[in-house]
Amino acid sequence: MTTPRRTIPLVIGVLTLIAYAMAAPPNIILMMGDDHGWEETGYNDHPHLKTPVLDEMAATGLKFERFYAAHPNCSPTRASFLTGRHPNRMGTFAPGWSMRPEEITIAHLLSKSGYHCMHLGKWHVGTVKSGSPLNPGAMGFHEWLSHDNFFELDPSLSRNGAPPKIFKGESSEILIREAIADIDRSIKAGKPVFQVIWFGSPHEPYSGLAKDLALYDDLPAKYSKQVSLTSNKTGTRTKRPQGEVLRERYAEITAMDQAIGMLRNYLKRINLRENTLLFYCGDNGTSPESALGLPHRGVKGDIYEGGTLVPGIIEWPARIPKPRTTRFRSSTSDLLPTLAAIAGQDLPDRPIDGVSLMPVIDGKLNARPAPMSFWKFDTKRLTTSRPKPYLPEELQEGTTPLVKLSGGRATRNFRNLRYPAVNMTDLRGPRSIIGGNFKFIIREKNGSKPVAELFNLKVDPAEKTNLIDQEPTLARKLQAELLEWQKSVLKSLTGADYQN
Repeated sequence: MTTPRRTIPLVIGVLTLIAYAMAAPPNIILMMGDDHGWEETGYNDHPHLKTPVLDEMAATGLKFERFYAAHPNCSPTRASFLTGRHPNRMGTFAPGWSMRPEEITIAHLLSKSGYHCMHLGKWHVGTVKSGSPLNPGAMGFHEWLSHDNFFELDPSLSRNGAPPKIFKGESSEILIREAIADIDRSIKAGKPVFQVIWFGSPHEPYSGLAKDLALYDDLPAKYSKQVSLTSNKTGTRTKRPQGEVLRERYAEITAMDQAIGMLRNYLKRINLRENTLLFYCGDNGTSPESALGLPHRGVKGDIYEGGTLVPGIIEWPARIPKPRTTRFRSSTSDLLPTLAAIAGQDLPDRPIDGVSLMPVIDGKLNARPAPMSFWKFDTKRLTTSRPKPYLPEELQEGTTPLVKLSGGRATRNFRNLRYPAVNMTDLRGPRSIIGGNFKFIIREKNGSKPVAELFNLKVDPAEKTNLIDQEPTLARKLQAELLEWQKSVLKSLTGADYQN
């Protein structure tokens, strides 16, 4: 049948609008949970957790079976997330160690492409107060509603560096409501959206709403052993039955899941879902008091899989129209190269440890082209040598309160130290490298004799069988590659990358 002549302009107009929408830069929203390990989702067959929204994202988008936090602890992983670089390159060695002001973040790059950039929630790579050279505004974001560290119900948050204010309610929902308001403002301004939403959940100490706690009322009877964590009443360590702890932790995860659902529904309602890249991951493995021991070895703080494997999901219907699962090994360091490729921005002229995931998103790449390395820096020699602080102490003093006390204080301060020259004794500390399916580990702690291990993750994802004696040639090869990478990291640590 011939199309009536009068409808042709309408058809052309619709096709033009569709083509424009597809050519328009995608909105980008990157979300991360706090201490949310790989196994703690329904779609990864957790025996108790209810995460219907994350399950749906995994069923409709691109699910990463092997997504890694770049470090088994939070501040370092967050530094990698923002910069595409291993955190040791910038002296972010452990929780409470800050980034450096010279680092280039995703927000720096995307702001060049016209994005309105906002940070929401946990920051933990420096102070969020006004005047800090490391607050989100100084690191490329136009706006922020953030906390120096983690938070529970009724969080205290700083808006754009102002003194912190209490926001009443469930913290994940508060962040999402603020995200939605920011999207509305950006739409009115004609700007594409870039948001980093770092939830305070499910980091201990735990608390939850009655409706979410009720979903897990059966757990206290199932897990009776005593575990150590922070008390919500005193801010100091206490011991409680694990079942009670899990009930509260899982309530937090479910509340976070529900908040993500609010955001997805909103994007769908205003017709932004199709061309929005929505990402979720965790910042390290499950914390020790809550880990059930399966299916991976280790917990938060360990360089075994249980310390670094986290949930990883991307939804982007315009680019990922059909659900897929990938076994490509990827990490938080890959986010900056990926978004730089999307925005058409060059990578910073310095060592980048991540790779662009665009070929993975497009289904054209199944294996990582280069090894992936992990390293918990041993700070003992550096700290005892009394190096100069990288920033004045007053700039590293936190302002946002939290329940957990540190040295009797209900806030967190940060530090970063000058590293004047490469010292080869600083190659110590637990470290590993994954090349293909094999993972080489050097386990080293507190000056103890190093222990080398080699695992075939394809057949032994629980890292039970050490193949170091069966595959000595492969072990030596991986060890040599790990050493060369470490040397590169130490060179970056001196500040050499900032001299380009």
